[in-house]
Amino acid sequence: MAKQRPRTLSGFMELLPARQAQFERMAELLRRSYALYGFTPLDTPIIEASEVLLAKAGGETEKQIYRFTKGDSDLSLRFDLTVPLAKYVALHYADLSFPFRRFQIGKVYRGERAQRGRFREFYQADIDVIGDGKLDIVNEAEIPAIIYHTFTALGLERFQIHVNDRKLLNGFFSMLHLEEKSGDVMRTVDKLPKIGPDKVRELLMADGVSLSQEQADEILKFISITGSNDEILNALEEYRGRHGSFDQGLDELSTVVRYLSAFGVPEDHFVVDLTIARGLDYYTGSVYETFMLDHPEIGSICSGGRYDNLAEYYTDKQLPGVGISIGLTRLFYVLEEQGYLNDELDTAPADVLIFPMTDDMAPAITLATRLRAEGIRAQLYTEQKKFKQKMTYADRLGVPYTAFLGEDEIAQGKVSLKDMTTGEQRLMAADEVPAQILPTLDARRAAAPIREPEKI
Repeated sequence: MAKQRPRTLSGFMELLPARQAQFERMAELLRRSYALYGFTPLDTPIIEASEVLLAKAGGETEKQIYRFTKGDSDLSLRFDLTVPLAKYVALHYADLSFPFRRFQIGKVYRGERAQRGRFREFYQADIDVIGDGKLDIVNEAEIPAIIYHTFTALGLERFQIHVNDRKLLNGFFSMLHLEEKSGDVMRTVDKLPKIGPDKVRELLMADGVSLSQEQADEILKFISITGSNDEILNALEEYRGRHGSFDQGLDELSTVVRYLSAFGVPEDHFVVDLTIARGLDYYTGSVYETFMLDHPEIGSICSGGRYDNLAEYYTDKQLPGVGISIGLTRLFYVLEEQGYLNDELDTAPADVLIFPMTDDMAPAITLATRLRAEGIRAQLYTEQKKFKQKMTYADRLGVPYTAFLGEDEIAQGKVSLKDMTTGEQRLMAADEVPAQILPTLDARRAAAPIREPEKI
């Protein structure tokens, strides 16, 4: 029979064991960080009824959906974690306590062209706070504080959270009577870092956007407001009183900036950025984008914002919310490519690899059971291989300790414990092993999965 060549579909990521352990460590730290702020875990089905999942979809999004039939059922794979959340909140509204704070880390699927750093199957890590009718502005400040805490816990240091407010932008465009062109304007403004202000001005005045020179100049003046966060906010005060939405957005942005400091976020880690305008048709208040300072070309590694009505396609209840999403698979890929993954992270599947050196396995089994009771990951090696092959196996797994139980050790009621890092080997009582190795194991477990590369 001809053998089928094994292959993995393009756009689907498979990792070798050590890298998978690093990925799981990142996901674990995200869960821990989110739980620290009172978010509850949630898991929703990967497959939903197409009519439910696509209630809000359209355009390019709907073209990218993996959709199929099973019998008479029209089904689709979820393409993000927000739409399933909306369905969940609408369905279980009577059973939930509001504000409802949830986090979810799960796979999503998009049938787009696979390319470098873009996947068809990937993990997203989302948090959202959903209110019942109203949601206080403090939530819009807490979300970027969670971004800061989360990335710091992962080991990332040089990143910055960019904050803006959609109401402020909407009010500004209304002042210029450009409500209908705001999307085209911001897409053009987005090219500013690449082509410079003169080219942006030309594009704003060209066919397609067709602004007057006065309007183009006013926009460039507005988005070029820079300085410290307080300096930017003070400069924006000059526009106050010209439009109600602008004034409300400025008040919200000022409050978010003030609360961020109270949440313990250093000012060099967040900045007011008037060019941030993500989700023009979705976000209604604060918006966030997070960038790596040394790799701005990568784009945002975490984004989100405030929205007015999460579940409008499923219920008449007003359910405002604020949330963020991290494309975890893409982030992991980017960090690996840029050399940010900590290759000294403990990725071994066991803390102690136990080698029975006699035919009687009972002493080794007893030792493994005792270590596991202390929270120490123990693996029995029972293959009949030469000693050199056994040690090669231990080296390849990267286990920090090996334990040998031969006739002499068993006769003395002891175990030979070898530190695989230093090469030191000691004979000790089995009861002494946990105290001997736990301090080292705790230090290894505390290591962050990300390590900033040294600058040359």
